[in-house]
Amino acid sequence: MAQSRDASVRITIALVLASLGVLIIIAGASIWLTLRAESGFDQLLKERAIRTDTADLMSLMQDAETGQRGYLLTHNEAYLAPYTQAIAHFDEQFSAFKAALAASPDLRPTTEQLYSLLQQKLAELKMTVDLARNGQTASALSIVTGNTGQNVMNQARVILRALLERSDNDLKASVAAQREAIRWLRLVAVGGAIVIVVMAGAAAWTITKYTRDLLDARSELETLNAGLEERVRLRTDGLARANAEIQRFAYIVTHDLRSPLVNIMGFTGELEAGVKTLSAWLGREAFGADAVTTEAKQALTADMPEAIGFIRSSTAKMDRLVNAILKISREGARTLRPERVDLGSLLNAAAATVHHQTTPGGGTITIDSQAGEILTDRLSLEQIVYNLIDNAIKYRAPDRKIQINARTRRLPSGQVIIAIEDNGRGIADSDRERVFELFRRSGEQDVPGEGIGLAYVRTLVRNLGGEISLKSQPGSGSTFTVLLPPILETS
Repeated sequence: MAQSRDASVRITIALVLASLGVLIIIAGASIWLTLRAESGFDQLLKERAIRTDTADLMSLMQDAETGQRGYLLTHNEAYLAPYTQAIAHFDEQFSAFKAALAASPDLRPTTEQLYSLLQQKLAELKMTVDLARNGQTASALSIVTGNTGQNVMNQARVILRALLERSDNDLKASVAAQREAIRWLRLVAVGGAIVIVVMAGAAAWTITKYTRDLLDARSELETLNAGLEERVRLRTDGLARANAEIQRFAYIVTHDLRSPLVNIMGFTGELEAGVKTLSAWLGREAFGADAVTTEAKQALTADMPEAIGFIRSSTAKMDRLVNAILKISREGARTLRPERVDLGSLLNAAAATVHHQTTPGGGTITIDSQAGEILTDRLSLEQIVYNLIDNAIKYRAPDRKIQINARTRRLPSGQVIIAIEDNGRGIADSDRERVFELFRRSGEQDVPGEGIGLAYVRTLVRNLGGEISLKSQPGSGSTFTVLLPPILETS
């Protein structure tokens, strides 16, 4: 299933990236084609302006000729209106025509030639009109029939028609380019859309297949886990029974161990009393000072008391160890009684209990409780806090005043942290887990103890549904952090 999921994810990512690439190509091509179309459209407008201005200039010259001829034939001033308007607008019209051709430097000579020809034609028209107005109509007509003006105008028309033809060809080319750009833009859009639809379909198929596989796997998992809750309950009950059996076994073993231990301790006391009696008896002068008597006295006065002392210390230590096991065993079997506990009050009470051990040396215990109340077993929590503070005092640094900071705070999850920080000896990295094991101690063994305190504390913490951790720096101090649920769950 993991391989199928990974393959589906890879395929989907590849399809998404490919679709993104296609979109980028479509966008780029569309932008390029659009810019090309805009450029072609601008060129189309320019060519259209050239053609329009050329046609207008030709029309204006034709109007001027028409007005001149009408006046020469009729001597009616009304016929001069086209001529008069053409003369008035010629400079403006030619300037527009020249501006339209400015983008084509190769046409500059043609423009200058055309301007010269048109000026000649206009001069001829003006001369004939002026002669006719002065009554010299015959002279005016002779100039017209002399074909000089006609030749000039024919040359101008050739140039204007050539310009019109060129403009028409350019217009056709621009229109064709516009159509080609639009065709390509349509092809890119349609083709890109088809590719994206295909890729989207492939992605949908991949996701559908993965979803179908996921549903099949989920159905299979539900089938496999149909009886899981019952099996877990049975296994939990079995573990609870096994744990209870272990606790009972530990209790029975330690209880039964105490019986012969008490007997050994009792008979050791009787043996010690008997040795004293024998020593007094052998000390009488009647026994003399032979080697046997001397050796017996040595055994009774030195060897046997030493052996008895060793037996007594060993049995005392064994008695403490048995009591420690019994204590932990009883704690595991004890019924927890949840009640509301104010952490600030609890810490202050624990600090007051050990106040007499800190004040003589100038030590301090600082309380900073921000967690308020929790629902837990008061006796267990009191034992946890007292043991941690007592350890901080017991393993203080001899070269400085003891400082203990007890803090509480509540996490966003609702869990509560209790931190006991000291400036004592500290604990080496290699011992930070060992100190929580039964009968294991850390550092210099100059303080009485059997190594059960922190093991007992961890048992209590776990019984409350929490965990304990340690941060320490040798020579700087230690911080024990207890993480507890806000409400103790009991079954």
